[in-house]
Amino acid sequence: MELSAGQAANAQVKQAQAGGFKKVCRVEEESVCPFPGLPAGVLEMRVKEGSKIRNLMGFAMARMQDDPGQTGLRQVVFSGSGRAVTKTITCAEIMKRKILGLHQTTKLQYKGLREVWESQDGGDSEMTIHRTLPSISILLSKDPLDPLEPGYQPPAFWEPRSGGEASQPEEKRAADSENPPAKRICL
Repeated sequence: MELSAGQAANAQVKQAQAGGFKKVCRVEEESVCPFPGLPAGVLEMRVKEGSKIRNLMGFAMARMQDDPGQTGLRQVVFSGSGRAVTKTITCAEIMKRKILGLHQTTKLQYKGLREVWESQDGGDSEMTIHRTLPSISILLSKDPLDPLEPGYQPPAFWEPRSGGEASQPEEKRAADSENPPAKRICL
């Protein structure tokens, strides 16, 4: 049975952990912005695994919303890799619900990662592991983006609810009520 590169790297990490090694260094490759031609001053939010969504959103929302007498930023890029991919998507979806009319372009890529492991036994043995992590970058813009660009999503139109939450337009709710979802039976 042959292992893929990702499976081989994961097997090496497990072997290093079981063999009395500890991680001493982790270096991620710097990736180029997948959105060429962005104007200067675009807010770039780098989402990490340990980032708190409320902190990310508080900062990004304050910069993107129009305050009286000031104009908010027009575009923001959320990017994350590895275990932070889902958190990155969550941030973008929250912002799209709170600021209506945002255009979106999403790019997926891989980012290289190098980890150095040292023996805990006091020996001079060292192990270097090279891995690739999935990475996502999401551009949200108040200005229209190229609809022919792969990964483009037009703005979703939501109506605000009385509780401050966004809801689907009345036509969508009516269509959904005509075709209710199948009932689930839990035993």
